Amino acid sequence: MPARGPARTRSRPARAAARLTTCAAAVALALPVLAACSGGGSGSGPGGDDGPTPEEVLTEASATLTETSGVELTLSTEALPDGVSGITRAVGTLTNAPAFEGSITVVFAGQNVDVPVVAVDDTVYAQLPFTPGWNEVDPREYGAPDPSGLIGDDGFAGLLTLTDSPEAGESVRGGADNSEILTTYTGTVPGNAMKSVIPSSTGESFDVEWQVSDEGELRRATLTGAFYPRADEMTYTVDFADYGTDKDITAP
Repeated sequence: MPARGPARTRSRPARAAARLTTCAAAVALALPVLAACSGGGSGSGPGGDDGPTPEEVLTEASATLTETSGVELTLSTEALPDGVSGITRAVGTLTNAPAFEGSITVVFAGQNVDVPVVAVDDTVYAQLPFTPGWNEVDPREYGAPDPSGLIGDDGFAGLLTLTDSPEAGESVRGGADNSEILTTYTGTVPGNAMKSVIPSSTGESFDVEWQVSDEGELRRATLTGAFYPRADEMTYTVDFADYGTDKDITAP
């Protein structure tokens, strides 16, 4: 019987090295898959894999706005288009009664006019220039809304939920003392919804930017579009502060 050659078996060190090589190759092949699954992003922030979507954040901000007892609101624009009569600034307290007490600045007949305003029980009262006492007015004559509804479903709370294709953007500092970190969301809202906020609006859609705090509070809204007939596009900025304000506003 012919003699057998040497046995073709690997030593234990050789087998161990082979297993290590195989495992290393498997890990190397898996790394691109793991990287693709991770997406390189964080799942903890707004819009992350594990965080709320932009739509969910804006829905929460809408609910927070409608549920608060009141806020301090400031609406402003740097300038109206040439030849336009309309609102340039509104400052005051809004409550969920709904009610408003503050002042509205309008450009009327080429003049800036500051008008003290109280809005309650679906009636708007104003102290008009050269007119004694308070008078019931139709704010639409000045291109302004009934300010008492600005935080409700027909106001900014409604615009938040009607934002088309919202996208999360950069984080910025904001709030009363610039101590809050706010997340920016951009999108568009339909023109018929904007008319509830600025009745003279004529654009088919408006660009919007929302700044929302980690507590789900809308802090700033930036609205851009055609707010007045036969006029160029412009921008209104609206700031919201002091959520939870409690104030009894009555007719004058």
